[in-house]
Amino acid sequence: MFGYVRYDLPNLFVKDMMLYKALYCGLCKGIGASCGQMARLGLSYDMTFLSALLHNMTGTDVVIERQNCFEHAIRKRPIAKTDALTEELGALNTALVYYKLSDDVDDGERGRGKRLWFKRGFRRAKKRYPALIALVEEYMREQTRAERENASPDRAADPTAVMMVKLSRRFLGEKANESSDELFYALGKWVYLIDALDDYDKDKKRGSFNPFAAEFGAESREALLKEHGEDVNFLFDALFYDLREGLAGCVFHFNRDLTDNVILRGIPLETARVLKGAPPEKMTVKI
Repeated sequence: MFGYVRYDLPNLFVKDMMLYKALYCGLCKGIGASCGQMARLGLSYDMTFLSALLHNMTGTDVVIERQNCFEHAIRKRPIAKTDALTEELGALNTALVYYKLSDDVDDGERGRGKRLWFKRGFRRAKKRYPALIALVEEYMREQTRAERENASPDRAADPTAVMMVKLSRRFLGEKANESSDELFYALGKWVYLIDALDDYDKDKKRGSFNPFAAEFGAESREALLKEHGEDVNFLFDALFYDLREGLAGCVFHFNRDLTDNVILRGIPLETARVLKGAPPEKMTVKI
């Protein structure tokens, strides 16, 4: 989950934008608390959304206070108070960033220096949350195995999707149900596949695995969508359906306008952007 899970700003209420900003800053502090200050540079929009979703589904109230931070040292800003859930999500964020950079290095990309920046934070996360990191590592190995098999998009996305279900069960506990499993499975599958589609040309150029290339063999993303656009669209349309169905069966304890905006509007819009090959729009969380 690295930058694709976004809100739809024109249809986002002001109150929900303020909540998102407070959660974003709160997660930044949570990363610092669990993994150290350097790891805060890995803060992602995706994990901010996950924080909003899990706080709502677990019934964990978000306490917002005016605080300072290293970026806003003089003027205090509304920031979500760090809690146990935020700190664990901070550790998860750091682990996923570290593994993503490791994957880039294995693929021959630059990134060794960046990975070193997060190494200490990753070690702290592993020491403090060994079961959480073990869960992530298990499915990272499954992901690698699937990619070495030159798997189809469905098969290649399955390890990430199952990992999201396992993570959701860890955080939700007895509040997890079939609908939450469906929601998190579809979310994990979407993140993997939209990243793969976005990286299609880059993967082809460097000879890296891409599930769409393995399935269809097109020379470029443009050729892929021209020759197999209906198949690709059907795959994402099916995921939109699963997201809606899973969302409908989940129990939320607070206002769900923010999470509905991201899942029902932001994700389809981001999919349309990638399908068009357009650059990502800049998101801002400045307060």
